[in-house]
Amino acid sequence: MPMPDPRIPTTAGAGPMSYAIFQLARAHRAYAATLLREMDLHPGQELLLMHLLDREGQSQSELLESVGVDHSTISKALRRMQDAGLIVREPAAHDRRVMVVHLTDKGRAMREPIAALWQALEETSARNLSEQQAESFVETAYAITEAISSRALPDDEPA
Repeated sequence: MPMPDPRIPTTAGAGPMSYAIFQLARAHRAYAATLLREMDLHPGQELLLMHLLDREGQSQSELLESVGVDHSTISKALRRMQDAGLIVREPAAHDRRVMVVHLTDKGRAMREPIAALWQALEETSARNLSEQQAESFVETAYAITEAISSRALPDDEPA
């Protein structure tokens, strides 16, 4: 089994899987950020673009729910994307308080570059894995995500 570098801190010794997930997430995000910088995007903006490319005209609240970040984070990301000419935001016809997000032509043109970035990230991430290991990893990652998402919160636990 490959040993992480640097070694696991002794205080994380009881949670080697959790520490490995942390290291993986940090490395993956850093590499993705490098690729995104080459496209003049900040991390997370590609996810917003991907959701808008699948279904344009979503409200900020719908995007927030899709991506799973807080309101201030999504507002900042959308403001940067609007400043970059990727999106426009306008009040919804049914409720002027609701902001609807639309792609510009420049935003729609990001489909292929984002797909290529995602493919490069995937190829690099799976480089040392067999096809079976990659499939198993995806299943395991989603199982861990589900376990964390459905955990009982301290207030929900029986006394």
